[in-house]
Amino acid sequence: MKIPFLELFSGIEEVREELDKAYARVMSSGTFILGAEVEAFEAEFAKFCGARNCVGVGSGLDALRLTLMAAGIGPGDEVIVPSNTCIATWLAVSACGGQVVPVEPDPETFNIDPAKVAAAVTSRTRAIIPVHLYGQCADMAELAQIAQRHGVLLLADAAQAAGARFAGTNCGALGDATAFSFYPTKNLGALADGGVVVTDDDTLAETVRALRNYGTVEKNAPHRFKGSNSRLAELQAAFLRCKLLKLPEWNKRRQVLADRYLASLAGHPSIRLPAVLADADPVWHLFTIRVNEEARDALQTALAVKGIRTGVYYRLPPHLTPAYAEERPGFGPLPIAEQLAATVLSLPLHPHLSSKEADHICASVLQELEEIR
Repeated sequence: MKIPFLELFSGIEEVREELDKAYARVMSSGTFILGAEVEAFEAEFAKFCGARNCVGVGSGLDALRLTLMAAGIGPGDEVIVPSNTCIATWLAVSACGGQVVPVEPDPETFNIDPAKVAAAVTSRTRAIIPVHLYGQCADMAELAQIAQRHGVLLLADAAQAAGARFAGTNCGALGDATAFSFYPTKNLGALADGGVVVTDDDTLAETVRALRNYGTVEKNAPHRFKGSNSRLAELQAAFLRCKLLKLPEWNKRRQVLADRYLASLAGHPSIRLPAVLADADPVWHLFTIRVNEEARDALQTALAVKGIRTGVYYRLPPHLTPAYAEERPGFGPLPIAEQLAATVLSLPLHPHLSSKEADHICASVLQELEEIR
């Protein structure tokens, strides 16, 4: 049984008729940048999140970067980020001239540890960026208290968490602002790059709208800021409108598969399953287990021989990349991020994975771990 790690074609086929109509609609409109489709998607996604404003931008990285810029964060400002995340979270801070302050995660949930965040706040801290890693919300209740106590921006990176909830609230309505990515592999994925900023802060939203479009909202109006070109394309917005209607169902399918994994793999001495916070409702962008460092690569290789592809997110934490070599001495030790990088393994999980395939994956994992031992 050949099982790819991710399979996007089935999702496209499920909504192909709607996508074809969306394509024709945009082609007939003659408007391809910042038109009716972007406006409609922004309104629909804001409603989905339970927030007042949604601003379409070019990518998830730009959603973070432009929000930080809109909040006035720049050189000399510290921004707390997770030590284990996609490097894009860090790059957004660096692009603004801010100072990355990495904080270690809870090794059971993979998300940033609020107690460690509280200890990392200084007089120079201007923002906290929790990442809802693998589709589970960070502890936003604790983090919101910390942010409010110190008067700093709470900007969530929900690139992997469209539809996730915490304490009954959609992740897009938590914190001061939330950044989403619509990279094609995400739970809600475009057919190219794309992202949005979601916020109840009208001033922040209006500033991001200007920053995405060279620093102005109105055509031929004076440029208020030194902005950039980061606009969600009309065609991608039209595609996202189609897929947004399917997102709740697709996320439910992910939950069913995750429950199957949790039940089948529970109790094995070599496997540490992901923990779910009591108040969290994850959307399982990735189902990530941990195995001991000696076994992880051997298990991945053995599964690949059987035709089962897996992923490692992330094999190298940002502080160990060449991009941050010069700043590395100032970060201090980050052993949990390094331990996770050496032991995490993500199993195939997407809305079109069958229960038969999931059962085969579980059986293969258990069999190969016994042989490795």
